[in-house]
Amino acid sequence: MNAAILVAAGKGVRMGAGVDKLFLEVAGRPVVAHTWQKFNDANCIGEIVLVVRDGMQKAFAELAVKYHLQKPFRIVVGGAERQDSVWNGLAALPVSAEIVAIHDAARPCTSDELIATTVQAADETGAAVAAQPVTDTIKESADGRLIQRTLDRSKLWAVQTPQSFRVEVIRRALAEVRRRRLLFTDDTAACELIGQPVRLVSSIAPNPKVTVPGDLPFIAMLLRNKT
Repeated sequence: MNAAILVAAGKGVRMGAGVDKLFLEVAGRPVVAHTWQKFNDANCIGEIVLVVRDGMQKAFAELAVKYHLQKPFRIVVGGAERQDSVWNGLAALPVSAEIVAIHDAARPCTSDELIATTVQAADETGAAVAAQPVTDTIKESADGRLIQRTLDRSKLWAVQTPQSFRVEVIRRALAEVRRRRLLFTDDTAACELIGQPVRLVSSIAPNPKVTVPGDLPFIAMLLRNKT
């Protein structure tokens, strides 16, 4: 059985003080309801774990009722950092879960095809990540003022979510991160730490994340076009 972890415990500080970006209404429903719906409808996912801030459990449970999200789900409390939230989500997975797709709850435009492709790639390789090749020219600067060098963009990919893994692989990778007391904001970086190959899955369609207010009109347009 395959499962999904929706990481929804972040503070979203770049959206502005007192704003919970996951509950902002976009294209007729809260951002996180769109994201949850995508995994609720994904045929390759059997159960969903939502990792939320403490005190928000009731609000998320009410979303399931309001939007008729009927796939089995569990709600758990997140940790201090994203990797701690993912760790808590892994602990809540059903014992039958073999592959887990980990996804940012603030990324509501992912497709069923992308979810299924990363799950399949993780089954074959052990780990896989949705990503897009970098098309902009990328400069490196040590001080944020002066350019040191230009990077070869032909080798660069911007990673997104879902990031899918064999459950035993991501548990082993994050256990090593915790043992070394490292801090990563990306789950595939934990796999790199233990030498686990990660398959790149090209994300052709836009798959943006809600981060700042300016993201909302574009995401609203994408969601409306998919309905």
